Amino acid sequence: MQIETSAGPAEIELDRPRKPPFLLLLTHGAGGGVEAKDLLVVRDSALELGGAVARVVQPYRVAGRRAPGSADKQDQAWLEIVAAMRKKVRGVPVVLGGRSNGARVACRTAVAARARGVLALSFPLHPPGKPEKSRREELLAPGDIEVVVINGANDPFGVPDAADAAEVRAIPGQPHAFRAGFDTIAATVQPWLRRWSE
Repeated sequence: MQIETSAGPAEIELDRPRKPPFLLLLTHGAGGGVEAKDLLVVRDSALELGGAVARVVQPYRVAGRRAPGSADKQDQAWLEIVAAMRKKVRGVPVVLGGRSNGARVACRTAVAARARGVLALSFPLHPPGKPEKSRREELLAPGDIEVVVINGANDPFGVPDAADAAEVRAIPGQPHAFRAGFDTIAATVQPWLRRWSE
C-alpha cells in the first residue's frame, strides 16, 4: 500500500494477522530496502508471536534517492506513517524498528510516536573512522522507552555502549550489513517482543 506524507509517498508492506497484540514498524538503511535479511528475520519473529508488521519504504527511497536528506523532514514523514498505521491496526502497542539510518529515525521519533519500544539494528554510532562525531544522543532520545540494539561486533560505524540501551547485542565477526548471526537476531528479538503478545 502507499501512504502519502509531507515528503512524498511511502510504500508499506503490511503483514497483519487477525487480532494482532502489537504493531511493529520496520524501516531500512539509507541506501537499502525492506528485503534486508535482518529485517525479514525480525518480521518473521514478530509474526510468530502473532504481531502485525509494517515494513516501510521511506519516501526518499520511493523517489529513487539513496540519501535521506533532512532529518527533520524524514522524521516528520515517519511520524505521519506511524499515525496512518495506527489507524490501520488500532488499539495495540506500537514498537518501532529499523536498520542503520532507519534505527536512527526510530530512536529520534520514539517519544513523539508514543512507541513502547525501539529495535535498533546496526545503529550507526558514528561515521566510519570518526568516533568524535557520535550519534549517541540519538540513541538516548527515547528516554524511558526501552531500546534494544543489535550490531555487528566489527561494524565500522561503531557499537553502542551497553549502558546506553536496555540491551546491546554485538554479533561476533559481523560488519555493518549482517552476513550471518541471523539466529542470534531472532533469539534476541523474540523474547523482547513477547511481552506485548502475552
